Amino acid sequence: MTNIKTLKKEVAPYEKSTTKESVWQMINTLGPFFLLWFLTYQSLSISYWLALVPIVIAAGFLTRIFIIFHDCTHFSFFKSRRANRAVGTAMGVLTLFPFDQWGHDHAVHHATSGNLDKRGTGDIWTLTIDEYVAAPMKTRLAYRLYRNPLVMFVLGPIYVFLLKNRFNRKNARKKERNNTYLVNVIITALIALVCITLGWQEFLLVQGSIFMVSGSIGIWLFYVQHTFEDSYFEEDKEWQYVLAAVEGSSYYKLPKIMQFLTGNIGYHHVHHLSPRVPNYRLEDAHNNTEPLQNVPTISLLTSLKSLRFKLWDEENKTFVGFKAIKSSAKSKARIPAEAKPEL
Repeated sequence: MTNIKTLKKEVAPYEKSTTKESVWQMINTLGPFFLLWFLTYQSLSISYWLALVPIVIAAGFLTRIFIIFHDCTHFSFFKSRRANRAVGTAMGVLTLFPFDQWGHDHAVHHATSGNLDKRGTGDIWTLTIDEYVAAPMKTRLAYRLYRNPLVMFVLGPIYVFLLKNRFNRKNARKKERNNTYLVNVIITALIALVCITLGWQEFLLVQGSIFMVSGSIGIWLFYVQHTFEDSYFEEDKEWQYVLAAVEGSSYYKLPKIMQFLTGNIGYHHVHHLSPRVPNYRLEDAHNNTEPLQNVPTISLLTSLKSLRFKLWDEENKTFVGFKAIKSSAKSKARIPAEAKPEL
């Protein structure tokens, strides 16, 4: 692996945003989203099933809106920090995320991704085999529920987006708390306005459906980009930022239309190596930086395998399912006997 200084130097030219490209991305994202939202609303007068077509497409554009929000929290979407904050807060209203709170948690995620000694903030709950076996029954049950696809991808968006994001984290600074309050007030006012104008039932059918689809997409993307067979996890003394970025973050190779709707976030290894690269330059950074092309690559088909990955096997450096607990226990039980010297 190219050393950290060389690799960062190669990616550095792509860290500059341009106002023209950023504004154009906002236009080609927000415009179609609101148009599709209106088409969905109009389709309800005919059939909800007909409305499902624009709902799914609108959910894709809402995912793209989140990527703009995401870039703004890294202060990479615009050169101006003030512009990033203003646009990011606005996009946070549409995606139900407070700018400062999520920016803090996500920054911690980048600084600790793959570090076994620094888990718990901005990441997906991950236990090692030994930790799971040693955990009390209630913790193991909670972990199994958490890792259940129905809980993670259906109930997860409801909990995280609608509930967790509405409250400040412990020890949050005043600026962060005030931003959360501001976003909550604006969200409440917008919902009230739309409900009064169009009707609360119509609002729930349109926005609720779009939210559920996009929320599941968002959590799936975050999950699959760090939960693949040969991912990267190390204890703090062995942990390395670059290795965590290029080995612990996947290149999710998606069809072009899905790559567009997900704001190139499939190039997650590039993003983790350098969060200052705006989403519209991630592909170029990947294509023009040879070491970045030799990273864990997953496709739509192979990414489905990640659903069976539940625990991290420290001994073999790989994700495994719950069934691996028994084989791991048998393997460890054989070690003393095999290690005995012959008489």
